[in-house]
Amino acid sequence: MTSIDQRPLGSPFSATSTAQDVTAGLDLSATSAVVTGGYSGLGLETTCALAAAGARVIVPARRPDMARSALANVKGCEVIPMDLTDLASVRAAAAHIRDSLTRLDLLMAVAGVMATPERRVGPGWEGQLAANHFGHFALACELYPLLAAADGARVVVNSSAGHTLTDIRWHDPHFRTGYDKWLAYGQAKTANALFAVHLDSLGHGDGVRAFSLHPGKIITGLQREMALEEQIDRGWVDEHGNVIATDFKTPSQGAATGLWAATSPLLNDLGGLYLEDCDVAAISGPEAPMDDGGVRAYAIDPDAAARLWDLSIAATGTAPITR
Repeated sequence: MTSIDQRPLGSPFSATSTAQDVTAGLDLSATSAVVTGGYSGLGLETTCALAAAGARVIVPARRPDMARSALANVKGCEVIPMDLTDLASVRAAAAHIRDSLTRLDLLMAVAGVMATPERRVGPGWEGQLAANHFGHFALACELYPLLAAADGARVVVNSSAGHTLTDIRWHDPHFRTGYDKWLAYGQAKTANALFAVHLDSLGHGDGVRAFSLHPGKIITGLQREMALEEQIDRGWVDEHGNVIATDFKTPSQGAATGLWAATSPLLNDLGGLYLEDCDVAAISGPEAPMDDGGVRAYAIDPDAAARLWDLSIAATGTAPITR
């Protein structure tokens, strides 16, 4: 990926396109996919769209019973236990997937948390960085041999416009000096974007391409740890929890960009890019408002991506990807 690639391609889809619009007419019957968080919100929309197009979908779930209930009527879907904040659980899930598949065409990293109270996991990691980044990092590395065995695998990572809140806090990534739930979220979303940049750099020789994306503003279970009063104050919902903001998408519209990233031929021979509204995003200026769209230069910087990769290997003990 180069900065010249980080510009819109003229996609036939848009911010209003739905999951069904993007996958209409696709035959994914020869496709295998893993969708984290694939049983609620955007993940559920993603799973249903892929399965409806014929894909075999594996859904790792922190709450497998709830996932099986949500996906009971979805054909071609298997649920396995996995907790992204528990590396032993991630590795056990990856081992199961390696035993089940000979190749993996799509890894969709949709699961995430947002603006949570301070939470320490593992060896004292900040919880949002662990759930949103470290868990997906370890899973992708564990599944890399299956991705490399596919013919043109894609890894799609849900980032967010929230990445504009902060670069990686290299001096204090785990907020030892004071916690801010929104900065912690922003850092985790920047990490998601940088992860895709370096994974693509390492994997493109094996045909593995990676993308990150902003799905748009959508009310889903992602807001479950935000008080209703805070969502009202932000103008998102009314006192009954009904969405009143005019710039919010439906869950199906929110899932569309990830599905476009997974399937669009316009992205053939490209990778490491940040996407939004079913197209490649432009680079935004350092003072541009979050809601104006685009990606900050620091979130697609290859040197920062390599630095975060090394930090993530050291933190998780994950074996480096080698070709």
